Amino acid sequence: MSFDLSSRLAERRAAHLYRQRPLLETPQGVNVMVDGEPLLAFCSNDYLGLANHPQVTEAFAEGARRWGAGGGASHLVVGHSTPHHELEEALAEFTGRPRALLLSSGYMANLGTVTALVGQGGTVLEDRLNHASLLDAGLLSGARFSRYLHNDVASLQSRLAKAEGDTLVVTDGVFSMDGDLAELPAICDTARTHGAWVMVDDAHGFGCLGKTGGGIVEHFGLGLNDVPVLIGTLGKAFGTAGAFVAGSDDLVESLIQFARPYIYTTSQPPAVACATLRSLQLLREEGWRREHLGSLIARFRQGVSAIGLQLMDSSTPIQPIVVGSSARALALSAALRERGILVTAIRPPTVPRGTSRLRVTLCAEHSHADIDRLLEALQQAVASLPESHD
Repeated sequence: MSFDLSSRLAERRAAHLYRQRPLLETPQGVNVMVDGEPLLAFCSNDYLGLANHPQVTEAFAEGARRWGAGGGASHLVVGHSTPHHELEEALAEFTGRPRALLLSSGYMANLGTVTALVGQGGTVLEDRLNHASLLDAGLLSGARFSRYLHNDVASLQSRLAKAEGDTLVVTDGVFSMDGDLAELPAICDTARTHGAWVMVDDAHGFGCLGKTGGGIVEHFGLGLNDVPVLIGTLGKAFGTAGAFVAGSDDLVESLIQFARPYIYTTSQPPAVACATLRSLQLLREEGWRREHLGSLIARFRQGVSAIGLQLMDSSTPIQPIVVGSSARALALSAALRERGILVTAIRPPTVPRGTSRLRVTLCAEHSHADIDRLLEALQQAVASLPESHD
């Protein structure tokens, strides 16, 4: 008896759901070499263009020279270095919260936080379109777990009325595949009336939203009492790697004591924390990056509407174009690549069946000319395909 892996792979290929890894042969950027081809990329989450910023890479190199290449141990043994501590203090100040806790990945942050806060006898309520790491965390927590309709406060309200024990309402800040914002003020008000806490994973909001890049909480003018648990990842607009949880002193101390993914994982290399400290400074000081992103988003949306494609309701750098079938999404992605443009086709199970899409992401390093080139290639790609491509 053996696992029939070949049949499972064949089924995935037949359904146009097979995934392959593009090989990036240059540093992260908007002009890249992928699988030997020079391409203009619109699929990175490096929204502010900091991943290959010379000051950030130099901070990383200097950090490695001073602190070495590895974390060496978990934070609770002997892996909590000065750069880690300084970054936690800077992130706490940036978010306006008493404490922040640094973790090695966003998946770890979400899994560790939910499972540390809620267990058997409690309730976890999540938006149906939350990131997979949040959904997995809810399932693994052992609590009563339910998903409310996307951004539907009435649906959340009905589930809160049936909640038992400690209750955690969990939502993305910016939804990674749709690009829209959580209805956070209404979610917080509803949760408060039922004595529930709100946890926000703002992976795609930090750096892009808010006057100083403070994300969706800053965007809506909310505070610690509204959102007691705030998660951010550092591999997107910050341009580095890792994640953090920001909140009260009791929250952070509880995670240090009870969050198993934090306790039992080697710390990230201190050099990464050194690089992030520099990228955080650039994120806060160089507001022109957010302003330029805004102009790129407006130009792109206007151009796509003129072509007649279906854009989702997004004011963020995530600009998905819904095309329907997986086959058509793949065909359009391939047609763009033939024209020197890299845009990833997103298919089930990442998105619901029938809503496969091109997930266009914009970066502060893109120019208006880059947007115009993308729009021209999109128009040509659509014209090159038959009306129905299944």
